[in-house]
Amino acid sequence: MPWIQLKIDTNAQNAEPLGDVLSDAGALAVTFLDAKDTPMYEPKPGEVMLWPDTRVVGLFDAQTNIESLINELVQSNKLSADIPWKADPLEDKDWEREWMDNFHPMQFGKKLWVCPSWRDVPNPDAVNVMLDPGLAFGTGTHPTTSLCLQWLDSQAIQNKTFVDFGCGSGILGVAALKLGAEKGIGIDIDPQALQASMENARRNDVDSALEVFLPEDQPSLQADFVFANILSGPLISLRETISAFCKPGGKLVLSGILAEQVPNIEKAYGQDFELEASKIDGEWARVSGLRKAT
Repeated sequence: MPWIQLKIDTNAQNAEPLGDVLSDAGALAVTFLDAKDTPMYEPKPGEVMLWPDTRVVGLFDAQTNIESLINELVQSNKLSADIPWKADPLEDKDWEREWMDNFHPMQFGKKLWVCPSWRDVPNPDAVNVMLDPGLAFGTGTHPTTSLCLQWLDSQAIQNKTFVDFGCGSGILGVAALKLGAEKGIGIDIDPQALQASMENARRNDVDSALEVFLPEDQPSLQADFVFANILSGPLISLRETISAFCKPGGKLVLSGILAEQVPNIEKAYGQDFELEASKIDGEWARVSGLRKAT
């Protein structure tokens, strides 16, 4: 079935009310996009952040007369007469297939691969993590996850324990177990992330070695490895909690950090860890180190 996209540029304050107008006018879906490539980082918990210049996109049936629709909305004072808009046809596709085609097996380091379930494994002799995009963050496509997976591939993690703080999809914990870790725990504030982590662990036959917890239920322990791929604000505010999970001589890897935020992270964690040189991938960074003896 063909569609029409109605695109209207506005500001953050008016974007959601405008989205409601388009929904009431019959839009089958409404999407908010960045109109001027403005980066947005670290919303507060529960906060929905929109760009200063936001594009509101309403999806309508191809038979909709968009010009008449706009005139009706203007006459009813639901839209300003001078508001800029554009309508484009949207090709009818098998969107599920289109989405699936965008995900391919990816190699991290020398031996670690992440493979979606509908693709053939490129190297059966490699360490293959089978993981599909789903409920929680972490498929390996984002530089923050990729940086952590590359680091993991280079570590001697066999028979070690770990804590995956902010586990998301569980990709780091599952990868660690597939690389030979003995056992570990995942911690996340989102119950869906815990569900996703266990589903991915089961898919990879490592669920017996993984436990997951909400922060209020997290156990007190010290592990050989600690992973925290979240954001710089939480990394700094939760420094004591994250650091406490790492035993003396244990290893820490942090990501979700913008390159310009590295000095603040190094300042916060340098008191407890011997830090390695940070690794930069585009605008993102990884910080890692060894826990100092107490």
